[in-house]
Amino acid sequence: MAPKTEGIASQPYPKLTDLDGQSVFITGGGSGIGAYFVHAFASQGARVAFVSLTQAPALALCDAVAEETGQRPLFIPCDIRDLSTLCAAMAKAADQHGSIDILINNAARDTRHSLLDLDEKGWADSLDTNLRPHFFTAQTAAPAMREKGRGAIINVGSNSAHLGLSGYPAYVAAKAAIEGLSRALARELGPDGIRVNSLIPGWVMTERQKDLWVTDEALAECLAQQALKQTISGEDCAHAALFLASRMAAMITGQTLFVDGGRVMR
Repeated sequence: MAPKTEGIASQPYPKLTDLDGQSVFITGGGSGIGAYFVHAFASQGARVAFVSLTQAPALALCDAVAEETGQRPLFIPCDIRDLSTLCAAMAKAADQHGSIDILINNAARDTRHSLLDLDEKGWADSLDTNLRPHFFTAQTAAPAMREKGRGAIINVGSNSAHLGLSGYPAYVAAKAAIEGLSRALARELGPDGIRVNSLIPGWVMTERQKDLWVTDEALAECLAQQALKQTISGEDCAHAALFLASRMAAMITGQTLFVDGGRVMR
């Protein structure tokens, strides 16, 4: 039996009828948590477009999602560090699916580094991936959302910014900044009916995490700190994203929703 494509949920998502036909744009949708977002929104009948650097997994995901849902996502190859290319991808998505109703800034790179090893270029590269696109995608999507008087922006952060985890300080700094950006945008865009929230995953067992960093010892330490003693999946994050994008969250903006099994409590 062929291995299951990353991003395809093990069980059907609950149906949220207000998401049917919505134009959704997702960064980093080709693998990891983002792939689950792609499947989740396609399962609602949304018109999903996503960008990713990883072409082979992205194309396999499109095939799998189309087979599962009857909705084929639009994959646009893109390096989100190149803002002109990213904005062009958003324009292409809007041209094919209608102006963007739901924007999910998910793409990230958690490459390990230390304070003393990271040079100026490495610092800039981390922020160019993990923070800068969140501002400029919102800037690009907001005018059309304002015209419609509605829209939802979900910025994906990380609980590492609350735990003070070592080993990737530039990444942690960017993820902390995302929450401040979400609150500032929520305040600015709220009068136009646009909601902006942060979704904060814990340690999600994606293929990348399992390949690079998950060990028995590290996982045991993480689970010991969680109130809920199960590992976190991409599906768990996708359920939260569906909620934040839907009318069930119609009066929720500027908030931070943790999906980390209770490792961080506020």
